[in-house]
Amino acid sequence: MDIGPLATTTVGSFPRPGWLADVDRSRAEFHLEGAALSEAQDDATALILGEQETLGLDLLTDGEQRRESFVWYLPSSWEGVDTTQYGEKEVYRGRVNPRLVPRITGKVKRKSALMVDDLEFAKAHTDWPLKMALPGPMTVVDSTLNEAYGDEAELAMDVAALLNEELKDLQTAGCDVLQLDEPAMTRYHQKVFDYGARALDRALEGITVPTIVHLCFGYPGGMNLQHEYEYPDLLPALMETRIGGFAVEFGRSTFDPAVLRACGDRIVMFGCIDPGASPVPSVDAVKARVAEALQHLDPGQVWLAPDCGLMTIDRGLANLKLAVMIESAQQLRTEL
Repeated sequence: MDIGPLATTTVGSFPRPGWLADVDRSRAEFHLEGAALSEAQDDATALILGEQETLGLDLLTDGEQRRESFVWYLPSSWEGVDTTQYGEKEVYRGRVNPRLVPRITGKVKRKSALMVDDLEFAKAHTDWPLKMALPGPMTVVDSTLNEAYGDEAELAMDVAALLNEELKDLQTAGCDVLQLDEPAMTRYHQKVFDYGARALDRALEGITVPTIVHLCFGYPGGMNLQHEYEYPDLLPALMETRIGGFAVEFGRSTFDPAVLRACGDRIVMFGCIDPGASPVPSVDAVKARVAEALQHLDPGQVWLAPDCGLMTIDRGLANLKLAVMIESAQQLRTEL
């Protein structure tokens, strides 16, 4: 798949229409149930795909309109995961602790593909390239209460094997780009070195389409920055894996893009837009931020995106921010 230099995309989630759900931070509370909910999610997905085409994004997503949570959507379909009776867990940098999370009650097993139907619905409603996102192994471990496994590494490797099956099915079904969301990697660097990079690599076995790992710092919705760690220690470890590229967050952070030299010639999905409820940036401001990255990267390996998902902000604001990003990309391509 060749979508050209400075291609524009998003991390994955889009705001839910008001008739579908309310959003509390990163979780959606749907207004409907059963068949009515499924129909509404179909309608919302088709709507969001159309909006992305109208805006002119180069690589689309399904907007994640079916997901209550980006982490729990897929694991809720596995055996060994209890999403009906949550357990309490202390969460690193949690804003509210302890938090209620799903419980791992036995060996995790996959019943059948879940997201292939989502992909096929999206493909039936657009001819544009599509990217689908799944939670990474470390983030699944971090977001559940382990009551069944001897240690986190064992659980992570089993989760990685199930993710690998889902990724392979999505690849076979024609997905253009596959993404694993790994905010836990930015929180626990030592765990990345101990088992997280190995689990990521396991999840990617046999995957030949472009792959991205989203290294999220977890600040959608205008919340405070949470940067205890930065990228320099993380990127070299992940360069030892099969991952095809990195989604990194420079729209809201003050990180120096020079660190991205560590990405070699792999894809860099460069976050250049604050995904929170902040004012719309100017085209010149976005261009200047992207130009900093282009001092260290070839334009052909750089994609542009917001830092994180857009689900926590107003639809109008999200579209205005994306329009600025797209205009910035178009101007930079011309100037380059």
